[in-house]
Amino acid sequence: MHKILVVDDDVYGREILKTRLEHEGFGVIEAANGEEAKKQADENDCSLIILDVMMPKENGWQVCKFLKNSDRTKNVPVIMLTALAQPIDELRSFESGADAYVTKPVEHKGLIETINKLLKR
Repeated sequence: MHKILVVDDDVYGREILKTRLEHEGFGVIEAANGEEAKKQADENDCSLIILDVMMPKENGWQVCKFLKNSDRTKNVPVIMLTALAQPIDELRSFESGADAYVTKPVEHKGLIETINKLLKR
């Protein structure tokens, strides 16, 4: 079973995403901020990480750069899932190492397709 780390400071949004992912057969690990995300990614064998940008302590771009520079997590696909929808935000996401960029509100079917595509790589 693939384990997905969902990182978002919005408890409600994280819970909805967790429920949808578990319904699709994925295991879900949660983190509420950047520091927690780095700890969870280091302690668990995640198949993929879904990362919000706007979070307390460390933003998603900082966390993504850290994960992509870590030997343990550099090959784990990262999807930036954010309410930020400007071209510069997408560019910053890819510059930080993200493998995909998805804006909120998220269309569930499209997100699952993106996840499956990244897991097949």
